[in-house]
Amino acid sequence: MSVTINIYYTGKNGNARKFAEEMVSSGVVEDIRAEECNLRYEYFFPMDDAETVLLIDSWTNQEALDKHHSTEMMQKIVALREKYDLHMRVERYLSDESGIPEQDKKYIKE
Repeated sequence: MSVTINIYYTGKNGNARKFAEEMVSSGVVEDIRAEECNLRYEYFFPMDDAETVLLIDSWTNQEALDKHHSTEMMQKIVALREKYDLHMRVERYLSDESGIPEQDKKYIKE
């Protein structure tokens, strides 16, 4: 069962976006995506909130996420969060292995 974490980073004066940009430019994002069992690590910017960035972070299971949390990269992430004085709101989701219900498929265009 995969684990997906949505992290909403919020700051002031564009700091959330600066954080995401530095995560990418410093190579941390690329390193995380290269970790075994990482399924997704992507930043998104809400249209109606210039001071927030959404990170969607997915792992194959809790053990993989725990392993990621024990890496040196987490120290880099924490340091950047502090540098940009970010606050976080977190949502956690577990995958539904049964897939998309038939009644919902009619709303999806592939």
